[in-house]
Amino acid sequence: MMGRILRIELRRSAAVGVALLLLVIGAMALLSSTQGFAGRWMQLAVSVRAGLLVLWPLALAGGAWLGRRDARNRVDELFASTGRPRWQRILPTAGALAVTVVSAYVLLLLVGAGWVLPTAEYFPVAAVAVAAVGALSLVAAAWVGMAVGRAVPRLVTAPALAVAGVALAALLPDWMTVSAVVDDRPAPAALLLTPVYVGGLDDFQTVTARVNLTQALWLAALATTGLLLLGAARRRGIALAVLPAVLGAAVAVPLMPAGGYQAAADDPGAAELVCDDAGPQVCVARVHAALLPDVAGPARQALAMMAAKLPDAPSRAVEDRQVASWALAGQDRTPTPYPADTIVFATPTIGPDGRADLSGDYFLPLLLEAAWRQDCGDLATERDVLLARKVAAAWLTGEPPTPEDWWDAEERARADSAYRTLVGLPQAEQQRRMAAARDAALSCRADALGAIVRGEIP
Repeated sequence: MMGRILRIELRRSAAVGVALLLLVIGAMALLSSTQGFAGRWMQLAVSVRAGLLVLWPLALAGGAWLGRRDARNRVDELFASTGRPRWQRILPTAGALAVTVVSAYVLLLLVGAGWVLPTAEYFPVAAVAVAAVGALSLVAAAWVGMAVGRAVPRLVTAPALAVAGVALAALLPDWMTVSAVVDDRPAPAALLLTPVYVGGLDDFQTVTARVNLTQALWLAALATTGLLLLGAARRRGIALAVLPAVLGAAVAVPLMPAGGYQAAADDPGAAELVCDDAGPQVCVARVHAALLPDVAGPARQALAMMAAKLPDAPSRAVEDRQVASWALAGQDRTPTPYPADTIVFATPTIGPDGRADLSGDYFLPLLLEAAWRQDCGDLATERDVLLARKVAAAWLTGEPPTPEDWWDAEERARADSAYRTLVGLPQAEQQRRMAAARDAALSCRADALGAIVRGEIP
């Protein structure tokens, strides 16, 4: 009997319409930036979770619209006069809405998988947990929305809930995060009560099991509260229905890591090296294994150019696997020195097909500059050091340095003058100076490296 009613609800209620709305809007948001997750399963899961910024308020509003159905059709008193328990009427409708919103979420993941599956060679199991928590959050939103729609069966209830959902999912966490930064303290762990996990997840990071489990606990409690509120008919029932959400939050928040949105951990599996040994060794992280065929050629070309002119030139190229500073939630990143026989290059731009986008000829100069790059923390941002690397790379190519957008007229003149001075020296002296500049770079002696553009002998 219950199954038959559920099938009728799926065919005739607004549940399918709500799910279609979620699917269409979610797909439009997801496919507008496929390069953000192409070829990477964890990034797909996180991107879909970021889409909850819109989907979660819509699920709230859709639930509210469905929840006011009895009042809209003026059958409240008729149903209340029947001898059947209220839960027998509520469960099929709530179940139909839960099935449809979860189906929409799964279909959204399958749509995104079309941009991941062809090139992905690393599958973190945690991505499944991240996706599952997102689906659970939509069920919780839908059932809470139904409860509110039943309690306040007004036309304005659904849009008001949508606005409140946006505020809770985005504006409040942003405000709390900014307040924490201004007050110089960690963002509160309670930020993770919101399902919209969008903050600073690098390709070499994962969402920890602790975060996934505590979020699942809280969202399951919230969903239970929504369902119990739907079936509650008296004040005592309403008071008892609120208890699961209160207890869930009381248990989950102390277990959640401090730092709110920025709660993430390094993923050793993603950072594991995958190498091409067909010539001079070129390696990338496993999460970027699809980029290896694209970067191997330019990397070996750069190594050959270094070997032709630079004494004791590096003989292998490895992708930089340090977590980006923007993803560290204010933590100090520990520098990791590079060995002298290795150039460490930044991850190239990933295109919407999950392969390396090397258009614009930007990648080879970056590889050449890597011979004079070391992980030295803040020293890497000094203007003289940046200019010196440009001049050094130009020396390898035999062409004057190409002006960068961030150069002003003075910096262009300094770079051109330094290059002309360098190439005007005897070949042996050029090699000596550039080898000395590389030794200075590897030793994090910024002054000695910057001497290239100051006209000093390093």
